[in-house]
Amino acid sequence: MKSDLLYISHIIETADVVASYIEGVSVEDFLNDRKLCDAVMRNLQILSESTQKISQEMKNKYSDIPWKDIAGFRNILVHDYLEGVDLLTVWNVAAIDLPSLRQKFLYIRNKIDANT
Repeated sequence: MKSDLLYISHIIETADVVASYIEGVSVEDFLNDRKLCDAVMRNLQILSESTQKISQEMKNKYSDIPWKDIAGFRNILVHDYLEGVDLLTVWNVAAIDLPSLRQKFLYIRNKIDANT
């Protein structure tokens, strides 16, 4: 449970970093800023790698989190760089999907904190 808490906290922190990078940025500006795209992709990769460290027990308990989709997205970021990652998909993950995912991890962290 302790290592799950560590990784969950890291996921939340990384989501906050991504949010700070894209705050006030339009999709067009994002798509035209290679450094910003790289920074967001790297942090999404780090975040997704942290989800892979979470125990199977925790994953089973919170099955509403798309664990396999997160891992699959990480594989795309890591392995499809030669073919080119779809930057619009990266934007959608960062701007649309990540805030609600962050809220789910915040809920889990709060539940763990309440039980310790």
